[in-house]
Amino acid sequence: MDQVRIGLIGTGNIAHTHVHRLKKEPSAVIAAISDPNAASRQALKNKFALEQAAEFENYADMLEQSELDAVIICSPHTLHYRHASDALAAGKHVLVEKPLTCTSAAAERLIAQADKAGKVLQVSFQRHFLPAFMYIRQAIAEGAIGPLTSVTATLYQDWKDAQQGTWRQNPQLSGGGMLMDSGSHIIDVLLWTTGLTPETVTTQLHNQGSPVEVDTFTSIRFAEGAVGSLNIIGKTPEKLFLETYAFIGEKGGIFYDNGKITLRQNGAEPAEPELPVAVSDPDRSFVAAILGHSEVSVPGTYAVKVLRLTESIYEAAGYCPHLPEDKDNV
Repeated sequence: MDQVRIGLIGTGNIAHTHVHRLKKEPSAVIAAISDPNAASRQALKNKFALEQAAEFENYADMLEQSELDAVIICSPHTLHYRHASDALAAGKHVLVEKPLTCTSAAAERLIAQADKAGKVLQVSFQRHFLPAFMYIRQAIAEGAIGPLTSVTATLYQDWKDAQQGTWRQNPQLSGGGMLMDSGSHIIDVLLWTTGLTPETVTTQLHNQGSPVEVDTFTSIRFAEGAVGSLNIIGKTPEKLFLETYAFIGEKGGIFYDNGKITLRQNGAEPAEPELPVAVSDPDRSFVAAILGHSEVSVPGTYAVKVLRLTESIYEAAGYCPHLPEDKDNV
């Protein structure tokens, strides 16, 4: 195989990001797209000149009628499991937008299904490919700040107002609120960069008038001895996006502020470290894994860790996001 024929399930905003990245990959061919919304399908085709891509209203028809090697899933959260499972059953490799599913149990079933089928199952956690987070993970692993004693991760985003009226605040489609949505990226960074294992959590959350949770403030104790906080705030001034982290160790700390990194080591002046070069992204790495050029960059096991912590936070707060009456989502 020298080319990978890809179909898209869902053609909304995030699908545009995936197509933009795939246009840089000569081995990728977008062969088909599916979405119940005809206007959404046409907007994607027009923007990226996808005249040759077959168009489907129903994803099942696309899986049955198109000659595809792989599928990228960009549908609402509670649909991920069914769409991914059906794609794997049809013999396709699968890249899924975050969160992989809405429960860790469903995610584990998908991983087992992909393993049995011998297909790639990758999660689109794009921060694994960004130089800042690649540096943080490597620096912590190499002991640049010593054993971790505390970690703080915070996201401020104008999520409540910006997403009001969309599927992201419809619990039957979202499976949760901002923690399940944008928050999954922050949880992924917290766990992937540090390798820490959450042991106990305490949480305060607030819906801020939304059908789903908007603000969550969580304290975490890790099995390795460190403590941490995870703060996901969706009621903010308009158009705000502020992502910050503080990784504190026995020999110093690494501080991230919306892309800028400062390294503070005991006995040395604060420094802005040189970052590694980005060489891939979720989509190109997915294609490379299918072609056998690399290992799967972000396998489902990372998503399971994120979902387990998400579930612990909801449980600690006594909060149960509504999921459809579907055995595959519970």
